[in-house]
Amino acid sequence: MLVAAARAIETHRPDALARDPFAEHFVRAARASAGWPVHPDQVPGGDADPLWGRLGRYFGLRTRVLDDFLLARAAGGVRQVVLLGAGLDCRAHRLDWPPGSTVYELDRPEVLAFKDRVLTGTGAEARAHRVPVAADLCREWATALLAAGFDPGIPTAWLAEGLLLYLPPAAERALAATVHALGAPGSALAYEVKLGVEAAAVRASPVYAAARAGIGVDLLALFDPAPRPDTAADLRGRGWSVSVTTPFDFTRRHGRGPLPERDDALAANRWVFATRP
Repeated sequence: MLVAAARAIETHRPDALARDPFAEHFVRAARASAGWPVHPDQVPGGDADPLWGRLGRYFGLRTRVLDDFLLARAAGGVRQVVLLGAGLDCRAHRLDWPPGSTVYELDRPEVLAFKDRVLTGTGAEARAHRVPVAADLCREWATALLAAGFDPGIPTAWLAEGLLLYLPPAAERALAATVHALGAPGSALAYEVKLGVEAAAVRASPVYAAARAGIGVDLLALFDPAPRPDTAADLRGRGWSVSVTTPFDFTRRHGRGPLPERDDALAANRWVFATRP
């Protein structure tokens, strides 16, 4: 819901990096988030607000960058997409997919049920063949994906947006192994990670404090505290070509988004892009 609200706010910005017209419907449909802002005019501090301003712009930037990643793969001929931990994003509905594209959305059954209920209420129509797949990504999920019609013999664009930070290390390692096992040559993967353990000054940053005080969400409690595996090195060892970037790289490229700050809660975030030759 936090990401959906951020996407809704971004959608209404005159300089929006990404637009998701469905996001605010999710926010308003849930009791816990019904009073959250969905428009910049509802954020008194504007971009200076640590939660709905700076972190919100981060989510807007992340959405744009990962949209571009998927569309670039589609332009290159990939017609099979897997969203791991799809959440409430509506890429199957809002992106301009080439004919013959299939988007598999993996998430917990209750998330997918809520998402389908809200989308049905809006009359939304997917622009690709959308296949929801109920799965717990902390457990084995390849069987469910294959049963839903996934073809491991063709290239796939895989996306794990805002997911690995919350998974136990064993689940992250298993996810990378499964993507490799099911990812035919020509496949690509994009994901987000947070490096290392944040210092006490970072954990006390305004972003985390504002989330606790403003919406009652302790983001730090959601992150898995165990040491993270080096998934980029794992993929390289399996023959994938991997590049590791910071969000700030894309802020500079697009001319808007968060820039580094002292004791920055975003400083450890990395966006990773991998391709299997």
